[in-house]
Amino acid sequence: RDLGGFAVRRALPASQRQRVGPFIFLDHMGPVEFSKGQGVDVPPHPHVGLATVTYLLQGSLVHRDSLGYRQVIRPGEVNWMVAGRGVTHSERTAPEVRAQGNLVLSGIQAWVALPSELEECEPGFEHLDSRRLPLIEERGVQIRLILGELYRERTPVRTFSPMFYADAKLEAAAKLSLSADYEERAIYVVDGVVELDGCRFGAGRMLVLRSGENITLNAISASRIMLLGGDPLQGRRYIWWNFVASRREMIEEAKRAWQQGDWENGRFKLPPDDSEEFVPLPG
Repeated sequence: RDLGGFAVRRALPASQRQRVGPFIFLDHMGPVEFSKGQGVDVPPHPHVGLATVTYLLQGSLVHRDSLGYRQVIRPGEVNWMVAGRGVTHSERTAPEVRAQGNLVLSGIQAWVALPSELEECEPGFEHLDSRRLPLIEERGVQIRLILGELYRERTPVRTFSPMFYADAKLEAAAKLSLSADYEERAIYVVDGVVELDGCRFGAGRMLVLRSGENITLNAISASRIMLLGGDPLQGRRYIWWNFVASRREMIEEAKRAWQQGDWENGRFKLPPDDSEEFVPLPG
């Protein structure tokens, strides 16, 4: 997929699987290297019915949103934006970073679908630096918990349904165990090679685990993986562009509001310090 001038790997949604727990979208950005003067430019665009979490592995981005927040995102930090009834945001490379050149960017952006009763809640934003996130270390494994609860640890980020999301680094030959505490679980391989049930999987693969089974993952080489999942949400979810909803009507209403472009009185506003352009409604 193309995102602001560079390619991303999209693991969710897929033809085989729409979501894992509340996770309904997962993009792996990069790693991509930008030469001097270049960078990421994703102009303001809208979201409804979900929460976005941007987690960088390398590089940096500047987040701006219609709530008035401007936040630099760096590796290991959590950028959690609850769209609810509607929010607009942009993601760009800072001018001073572009000027340096040789920027390498890598990260994961995921969408978490909201329970149907909270789909049209008021939007919100929360940012946590890495020092506020639980870090679990043992026998060649380091796990940073990003969202939810896992291994008897919990992050301070407010979530809306039982879930977990974590960044795990494994040394070669290390083992990682994952219990069946949640009904739906998946592992996304960012880098390296891992082995499960005698099968090996490399970068870019998502493994959806069988419900009710404890698993042990073996690292064939030094590897980095994302652990994600949770309890499934009730009911169907429709996805159209950047909108997620349990009702088609909510998506149609959001489409009309974005098409109208009434930034003063309408459903959507543009970020106060990034309002010169926006992504038009597709098609």
